[in-house]
Amino acid sequence: MILTKLFVEIDACMKIYEQNFNVELIKNGKKHRKRDTKLSLSEIMTIVVYFHMSGYRTFKNFYRKHICTIHREAFPCLVSYNRFVELIPRVLLPLSVFMKTQRTGSSTGITFVDSTTIDVCHNRRIHQHKVFKGIAQRGKSSTGWFYGFKLVNEFGEIVNFAFTPGNTDDRNEELMLKLTKNISGKLIGDKGYLSQKLFDLLWKNGTQPITKIKKNMKNKLMPLFDKLLLRKRALIESINDQLKNISQLEHSRHRSPTNAMVNWVAALVAYSYQPKKPSINFANNQRKMIVV
Repeated sequence: MILTKLFVEIDACMKIYEQNFNVELIKNGKKHRKRDTKLSLSEIMTIVVYFHMSGYRTFKNFYRKHICTIHREAFPCLVSYNRFVELIPRVLLPLSVFMKTQRTGSSTGITFVDSTTIDVCHNRRIHQHKVFKGIAQRGKSSTGWFYGFKLVNEFGEIVNFAFTPGNTDDRNEELMLKLTKNISGKLIGDKGYLSQKLFDLLWKNGTQPITKIKKNMKNKLMPLFDKLLLRKRALIESINDQLKNISQLEHSRHRSPTNAMVNWVAALVAYSYQPKKPSINFANNQRKMIVV
């Protein structure tokens, strides 16, 4: 059962996390208030992630009609819905640690990079929006203006990701160097990642950026396999579609920035458990064509 598997893996990670966290608190030398709750961090994280696998569209209905009825035996110390919402911010850091350390894929030599919009409110309500005031920023995507964050993800399995304000350039060198820190091989992106300075920085780190050229640029010779990879870049759009429509990464009903970020990370964790992800199957002879 996916719920049991989810809890076991999260709980195993949390035992190590809490040990390290307690050691850091002792080193700090300051007194920290640490009130235990009826629900453990592992249980809260499991419920939050399981929501994104359930098919429910609102967390309130999911918690009251699904968790509190069908799975009450699995969570004997359940709290009220309002209290659970108050507990959600506690799992932002541990959930992010779980995603980054346990649920990301490894570099295979072929990595796709892209950004996608996460709208936090409707365009007409931008000036009335208060939840993300001072945090989210307007940006311009190929589909129109948005007020929110960009999610940068890579390959069929998510290799690395970052949440940034909407006005952050895809060619941001500091961001791209962080995302590609443990990645080598070919990095396939769209024209938005076209920058000679960024190319030189990534090349020095063992990564070969591959993008299409703009209309006003001279045509350059490109290996046939690299052209094939550029044609397969739509793979990441399929991943973005699944993240938004199946894992419910995006909605504009958030009442807290912290709870919103928990929702985003939980959606990524839920996606990582999907048995069938969008992928590209290369023949053995095509794999041999990968030259870094």
